[in-house]
Amino acid sequence: MSIKPLADRVLVRPATAEEKTVGGIIIPDSAKEKPLKGEIIAVGNGTKDEEMVLKQGDQVLYGKYAGTEIELEGEKYLIMRQSDVLAII
Repeated sequence: MSIKPLADRVLVRPATAEEKTVGGIIIPDSAKEKPLKGEIIAVGNGTKDEEMVLKQGDQVLYGKYAGTEIELEGEKYLIMRQSDVLAII
């Protein structure tokens, strides 16, 4: 991975959205629920006021609108502040 988050930011790989059908109708990607959990891929060093609690490999839950979507090497990731993470699973 060629990206290193700065300060209190983390790079998260979202979990894949589950396939759902409603009465035999397949829900298109645009209508699927955005996953709210993922895996920490990289972490920053923290700030002088807030130490980095998260570490690479942690499975986490985050808010529905947390982070900024980025695409690296054909895969989608989220970059967000540590405070946007709600819990470690």
